[in-house]
Amino acid sequence: MTFSERAIRFYLNQHEPDSLPAGVSAMNPYADPVVKDIVQRFYTKFYSDQQPRVFILGINPGRFGAGVTGLSFTTPQNLARYCGIPNDLPPTPELSSRFIYKVIEAFGGVDAFYGRFFLSSLYPLALVKDGKNYNFYDDKATTQELWPVMIDSLHQQQTFGCDKRVAICLGRKNEGFLKKLNDEQGFFGRIVTVDHPRYILQYRSKYLEQYVDMYLQVLTDCLPESF
Repeated sequence: MTFSERAIRFYLNQHEPDSLPAGVSAMNPYADPVVKDIVQRFYTKFYSDQQPRVFILGINPGRFGAGVTGLSFTTPQNLARYCGIPNDLPPTPELSSRFIYKVIEAFGGVDAFYGRFFLSSLYPLALVKDGKNYNFYDDKATTQELWPVMIDSLHQQQTFGCDKRVAICLGRKNEGFLKKLNDEQGFFGRIVTVDHPRYILQYRSKYLEQYVDMYLQVLTDCLPESF
């Protein structure tokens, strides 16, 4: 099977957890036939091979990115503009997607980037509380509930085609949880961490170009020497 076939099967079989703490809920866009079609088109276009990718792992998706399109850090408008996949989903604002696609363009575009990297998250569904984005680590009960799910999720995602030498972690707080998962399960040889895209655009936007350059250096350094 190809990377795309395994990824499509994984995402289209996602289900919301049954026992999250009161007030916390998960969004499952993959139940929507429109999103199912988008996921199939995206992975077929960029991942129809058996080339291992370097994993870039966020926390859990935002409600305006993968919570809508089913694709990590990808809003409907960026899906159309950069990935060449037109869609009728309503445009949504997501700072992280803006930064990620700026990095992708600087790397050489979607074909070059997705040919070497896989964007994903420790937990694959968007979480919300009181109508706002929520992180799996924002309370201990949610973390404990999703911990075995994240372990299983990462094991499954690695079967897509994973370069296990290294993973890139998005977010300093996320790093502690990914490293703990890695210590327990031995997913990757090492973890390299960068500041989260949302943090960069929300608090460090005047240094945007420097952060793009830093991301490019990390991406390049994480590729195998034969690249």
